[in-house]
Amino acid sequence: MTVRPAAGRRWARAAAFAVGAVVGYAADARFADPRRGHPVAVFGSAATRLERRLWRDDRAVGAGYTALCVGTVAAGALALDRTVGRRPLGRAALAAAATWTVLGGTSLTREARAIGRSLQQGDLRAARERLPHLCGRDPSALDEQQIARAVVESVAENTADAVVNALAWGALAGTPGLLAFRAVNTLDAMVGHRSPRHARFGWASARLDDVAGWPGARLTALLTVAAAPQPRTAWRVWRRDGSSHPSPNAGQAESAFAGAVGVRLGGTLQYGERVEHRPVLGGELRPVTVDDIERACTLSRRVGALALGTTVAGHVLLRALRGKRGRA
Repeated sequence: MTVRPAAGRRWARAAAFAVGAVVGYAADARFADPRRGHPVAVFGSAATRLERRLWRDDRAVGAGYTALCVGTVAAGALALDRTVGRRPLGRAALAAAATWTVLGGTSLTREARAIGRSLQQGDLRAARERLPHLCGRDPSALDEQQIARAVVESVAENTADAVVNALAWGALAGTPGLLAFRAVNTLDAMVGHRSPRHARFGWASARLDDVAGWPGARLTALLTVAAAPQPRTAWRVWRRDGSSHPSPNAGQAESAFAGAVGVRLGGTLQYGERVEHRPVLGGELRPVTVDDIERACTLSRRVGALALGTTVAGHVLLRALRGKRGRA
C-alpha cells in the first residue's frame, strides 16, 4: 500500500503531537508546576497590568480585554505551531512544553493531600491556612468536615479545568487549543467572578469560559464514571444532579465525583462576605470525611490518565477524518 505524501505528513504531525502530549503529562506528574517563572503566572501578571489600564465598568470594554488577552495567546501559539511545529521533533517538543504548562493535576492533588494530612493530624488551623491555595472559600469558620468537603469539591472541579478541559482542547486544536484554553480559564479565575469590580467587566471572560469548558466538563463526568469504583452510582448521581448546579459546567464534574466517591456534596458555601446556597449533589449519600480527600485525589489521577488517552486517540482520529474530507 502506498501512502500519499500529504497523508504521511498528517500522520507524522498527529503522532508528534501525541508523543509530546504524553511527555508533557509525564512532566507534570513528575515535576508538577514550577514554583517560579510559570508561564501561566507570567500571563496572569501581564493580564493584571492590562486590566489596570483598560478597566471600565462596562461589558464591551471587558469583552475587548478578553479578546485581546486570549487572542494574543492563540495567535502566538498558532505562529509557533506553524514555525517550530513544521518538523515532527519540533512539533513534539512544542506539544510537550505546552501540555506541561497548562496541566495542573499534580499540583492540585498535592495541595489537596497536604490539607488532608493537616486534618488527619488534628491541625485545623494549618488546614484553614492552606485551603485558599485550593479554592476561594472563606476558611475561618469551617470545621473539619466542611474543609474536607471543600477539598473534594475543588478536586472535582479542577480536575475538569486543570486537566481534562485543557487536554480536550488539545485533541481538538493541538498546541494552540491547549494554550488558548488555559488563557480563557485563567482570565475567568481573575475577572470572571461576581465581585462589584468584575460583574460587568468580567462578564465576557466568564461566559467564554462557560462555552470553552462545556465539552470538557461532560467528558470529565464520563471519564469519572468509567474510573469509579461503583460506576452505576456515579452515573445515576451525575445524570440526576449534574444540571442542578448554578454553573453549567462545575456541577457535571462535582456530581460525578460525588457518586464515584460515594459522598454528598454541595450545600451552603461562603466566599468572603458572599454566601451561596447550592443544591445538594448525591443527597442520599453519606457526608464527606477526611479519608475521602485521598479517594478523590486517586480518582482525579485516574481520570487524568483516561483523559490523556482520549486526547491522543482523539487528535489522531480527527486528523485522519480531516484528511479524508480534504480528499473528497
